[in-house]
Amino acid sequence: MDYQTITYTFADNTATITLNRPDVMNALSTQMRAEITDAVRTGGKEARCVVLTGAGRAFCSGQDLGDRANAGNMDLERTLRDEYQPMLQAITSCPVPTISAVNGAAAGAGANLALGADIVIASEKAFFMQAFTKIGLIPDAGGTYFMPRQMGMAKAMGAALFADKITATQAERWGMIWESVPEDEFEATWKARAKHLANGPTAAYAEAKTAIRASFENSLEDQLALEAKLQGKCGQTRDFKEGVLAFLDKRSAEFEGR
Repeated sequence: MDYQTITYTFADNTATITLNRPDVMNALSTQMRAEITDAVRTGGKEARCVVLTGAGRAFCSGQDLGDRANAGNMDLERTLRDEYQPMLQAITSCPVPTISAVNGAAAGAGANLALGADIVIASEKAFFMQAFTKIGLIPDAGGTYFMPRQMGMAKAMGAALFADKITATQAERWGMIWESVPEDEFEATWKARAKHLANGPTAAYAEAKTAIRASFENSLEDQLALEAKLQGKCGQTRDFKEGVLAFLDKRSAEFEGR
């Protein structure tokens, strides 16, 4: 696909997807959603870590209400089903670790796009806002799924009903994201985190993601059985053998991702 609204770069086992409509704070158009979906799927095949970030002063301001593709005929149910769902599922089912590097405002569907990644790292100047009720809507793009799991029912309900700005520092304190970092350290931090994951035991990361996501639906007995099954698979990888040898040799492991 020829990308017009994002940029895609691949280096050092990491695919970096940059939302690139800074003039509209990287608002999500029909075209951008299709390009993100394609880029995440491509990154999942060729990289060992996928990063989503934004160009300019925002990460993503949410749905582009001026998108000409939907002008005069905004069928929200169809848009969510046919455009948002594939994009979000591409992120949540990505076989390699995903990072949202939130450089600025993440509002509406843009906030929930960020929360769909495995790890969210935000600049301290960033904020998250479930802005939907300001225009008479409910949180979508996975917001009603991600928020209660990440920060609890009380905070999720307040975020949905009041549509207040949640600073990056608050988001970290509430367990909504992994970490917030000072603006001058932001880029170096997310790049270091991405490098760590891109050089790690990729198969183990995939199975860890599977187990953690399944835990909300499983009983303890079912979860223990799933852990045993997935651990058995990890125990057959070259990375496990390398990890044990590195431990015995008192050196850093050199994982191949398989």
